[in-house]
Order: sequence, then structure tokens, then C-alpha cells
Amino acid sequence: MKILVIDGPNINMLGIREVNIYGSKSYDTLLKLLDEVALEENIDIKHFQSNYEGAIVDEIQKAYQKIDGIVINAAAYTHTSVAILDALKSVSIPTVEVHISKVSEREDFRQINFIKSYAIKSFEGFGIDGYKRAIIYLKNYLKGQK
Repeated sequence: MKILVIDGPNINMLGIREVNIYGSKSYDTLLKLLDEVALEENIDIKHFQSNYEGAIVDEIQKAYQKIDGIVINAAAYTHTSVAILDALKSVSIPTVEVHISKVSEREDFRQINFIKSYAIKSFEGFGIDGYKRAIIYLKNYLKGQK
């Protein structure tokens, strides 16, 4: 089973930026968590992070017929990117959304969520542990499809 984990802008700054919102765990800690989950769950996890919308769209398109599922934290692009939503729709790969903070309880402008309308499930407010929850949920979902 192959799962692509995509992170959007500023996720590479975890542990540095707005620690009161995103926590003190670093981006490297997140990458180690993904490696641990891959090993524990026997999943091939590919990770991609970019601060550029077009690069994220390109990565989603590259996943077509190569990846079984996507876990995405589009970060700020969650609230602005129809292009990422359209890319997800175009590849028709089951997708789970994850957010480190509880975006549904934050600023008004964060209440617009383009990705959620496509995602089969959303996890928010669990810190980086939300990634593990999202991956395991997606794994079980994909196993149920077979």
C-alpha cells in the first residue's frame, strides 16, 4: 500500500512558528513519526512538502495511478486553493485531510475549507498525532475497498 503525505506552506517550520498554536514538536519530529507509522503499519509512505501551490498540484498529479491514498495538510492553501481541490478531484485518489490545530475554531477566514469537500475524512486539533490517525484511517479505508 502506497500513501502520499502532502504538507503545504510553513509546515517545514513546525516547532519554530506559533508554538502556542502548532506545538513545539519540530518538522523533523513529524518526519520521524511518518517513518515510524510506515514501519508499524507496513505502508510505503512518501512525503512531500512545498510552500508553492503549483508544486503541490504537480505532486498530486504525479500520484495518479501510482499512489493508493493521500493524506494532505494543505495548510493555508486549505482556505484558498481551488487548484489543489481540482487536482485531488482529477486523480480520484481517496484523500484524508489533516490539520495540526483545530482550524474550525480559529479565525473567520479559516472557516473556508476547499479540501474538506473532497476528503473522505478530516482530522484536526490532534497535533502531529493527527497524521498517524489519518494514515491509519486511510489504510483501513483502502483495505475495506479491496
